[in-house]
Amino acid sequence: MKSFFRTCLPVALWFAVGFATAQETPQTQLQRITLSVGIHQIDTQVALTPEQHQIGLMYRTEMPQGEGMLFVFQNPSQQCFWMKNTVLPLTAAFVADDGSIVNLEDMKPQTTDSHCSLKPVRYVLEMNQGWFTKKGIKPGMKLAGRPFSK
Repeated sequence: MKSFFRTCLPVALWFAVGFATAQETPQTQLQRITLSVGIHQIDTQVALTPEQHQIGLMYRTEMPQGEGMLFVFQNPSQQCFWMKNTVLPLTAAFVADDGSIVNLEDMKPQTTDSHCSLKPVRYVLEMNQGWFTKKGIKPGMKLAGRPFSK
């Protein structure tokens, strides 16, 4: 029995550590930038690649207030988001190239309902649901910071 544990325990631990690392990797390797809207600062993770876009905030059980995720796309187009495998209630801000918020969409967790931009955009900022409302942030207001400061 001892030899079983000596052999299997290290393998099981290696596998568990590898699995935990694999679970964390896409989210922990994201670049971070600071955005602002009015007097409010947002600590933002940036999703640049199609793989990062697909994972987004899936499977996360919490996100601190004042943090968000900015999705950056190559070209402006109508962007549509859904919440499959996302347990956090989020609001998506669809953002024009100049940082102007085009529209805000509250999204219900764990659904495949589409929430789309009203016009072509290259940026989508996801925040905890209610954050924009609590801060008085509405369509037409502008985000500042990279990539909007040119």
